[in-house]
Formats: sequence, structure tokens, C-alpha cells
Amino acid sequence: MTLDLPVLLPLVFAGLMGLSILIYVVLDGFDLGTGILFAFADDAEKDVMISAIGPFWDANETWLVLAVGLLLVAFPVAHGIILTALYLPVFVLLVGLILRGVAFDFRAKVPVHRKRRWNLLFFAGSLIASLAQGYMLGVYVLGLETGVAAILFGALVAVCLAASYAAVGAAWLIYKTEGDLQKKAVIWLRAALVFTVVGMAAVSLATPFASARIFERWFVWPEMLYLAPLPILSAGLFLLLWRETFVLPRADDRHAIRPFVTIALIFALGFAGLAWSFYPYVVPDRLTIWEAASAPESLAVILAGTAFVLPVIIGYSFYAYRVFGGKAVDLTYD
Repeated sequence: MTLDLPVLLPLVFAGLMGLSILIYVVLDGFDLGTGILFAFADDAEKDVMISAIGPFWDANETWLVLAVGLLLVAFPVAHGIILTALYLPVFVLLVGLILRGVAFDFRAKVPVHRKRRWNLLFFAGSLIASLAQGYMLGVYVLGLETGVAAILFGALVAVCLAASYAAVGAAWLIYKTEGDLQKKAVIWLRAALVFTVVGMAAVSLATPFASARIFERWFVWPEMLYLAPLPILSAGLFLLLWRETFVLPRADDRHAIRPFVTIALIFALGFAGLAWSFYPYVVPDRLTIWEAASAPESLAVILAGTAFVLPVIIGYSFYAYRVFGGKAVDLTYD
């Protein structure tokens, strides 16, 4: 039996790109969420929050670079269409990422009386980047539409995705901190969960109505039966996480990682639903994975490079999370 590379390779790269996006949303989500939560923390708590994300945030953003790189080299036609349609929010996203990167370093080097402005810029950069990503998701779900309805829906998803990042950031702080900051993180998580539920519900409801093809995938028998576990499991995990916020933090800090893992699973289920909705299209209802893919010969060469780069990224990430595991300590620059 011979492999049909023109069919198989685009699927492999679509899977790798989707996996990279999911990992980015979970990992850099807690970075961005922690930055958003700067608005509710005092100066001492902000230092501990930076200590909780400092060893990881550069590695986390590598997944975004990998996802965009795979889109460019494996699906160049789709790359051109998507980034052209989302040119302005992509620009805003880059401004936010650059702003928070500069603020992250400068807040540690400026005189104390100037530190507050860089804390504010770190918060602003995190919020801007999160809102831009949410807006892009909302517009993409509606098939890259540009009308008023698409803009308003994109704005709704932008706010809700920022809240989702705040929720995963709070969950990370519950795991990485202790004392009063950990207790505050539990309260932040509870508040952010409300908007997270609204955002996921809005995307879940809008996606089937954005396309007759997607509607048939979700609301036609027996597909409804096969897909029912996704929303049921998501709702169950939300309820479990909501109940958890009323018993955390535990006396001996048991299960502190559970909220973060639960949110990661919720994100994975939501991503699986989106992937099923849009398959086999990479540009909704306009361009399939195979129509947008590069030549099989090019994909084979790119796959060889990816087979080298991806294990390095995964290995470094595991190593960093192992070395810098445990609770965050007071931040020092000696």
C-alpha cells in the first residue's frame, strides 16, 4: 500500500498548525492573562506575578511563531487571504506583543518612581494583544466577513477571549503562588469564568449559523449524537471548575494545578469543535486544505525541517517547566 502524499501531507501540516495554535492559546494565554490581571494587583503582587511567568513566556510565544510559519510555508494562498482580511487586527496584535515585551524588560531596569508606567504598559500590551486575537477569531468564525455584524461579533469575542486569558492566568497564579495573592487569584478566576462561558457560547452558537455546511454538521442526525460529548463535557468541566473556586485554596495546597488543567481541557474541547466545524476548509467555505497547500515536494522538505525543530521546541519547553517548577518566589534582579 502506497501513501498518497498529496492528500496526506496537507493533513499533517493542518494538524501541526492546529496543535501549535492550541498550545499557544493555553500557554501564552496564561502570560497574557497574568498581564491583564496586573490591573487588579498591587506593586508587590505584580513582582510575584512576573516571577510566575518570567521563565516561560518567551518559550510560550514560540508556538505562535511556529503556527504562523507553518501557515505561510505550507498554505501560502490561505496565508495571503487570511492576513489580508485581518491586516489591521494583526498589526494591533503585533503592537501589543511588542509593547508588553518592552515593558517586561524596562519595568525591571527603570527607577522605582517610573516602574508604575511600565507596569501600566505591560497591562495595556497584554490587553491589546488579547483583544486583537479575539477579534480575529470572531471574524474568522464568520468567514472573514467585513460588515457591521461581523465587527460587532468580533468585538464581543475579543472581550470574552481576553476574559478567558484572564481566567487561565488566574488559574496559573493559583498554581504558582501562595498566600493572599493565591486567594485573590481564586476570586479573579471566578469572575473571569462568567465572561469565558459567554465567549465560548457565543462562538459555539454563531459558528453553525455562519454556514449552512457547518449547520448540517452539528444539527443533522446522526452527527448530533457523535458531537454531543463536546458541549456536554465542556459544560461539565465549567461546572466542576466553578465549584472548585469555592474550596480553593486548600490548606495544604492540594490540587492547585487542577484549575489550570481544567481550563486547558475546556480550550481543547472548544478547539476540537471549531476544527470539526471548518474541516476541510482552511479559509471558511472558500479554500480547502488541499487547494491552499504547497506542492507535495515542498511540503516534504518542510516536514523534514519541522521534524527537527518541533522536538527541540517541545524538549526545551518541558525542560523549562521542570527547572522552574514550584511556587514563584520574590522577584530580584541581583
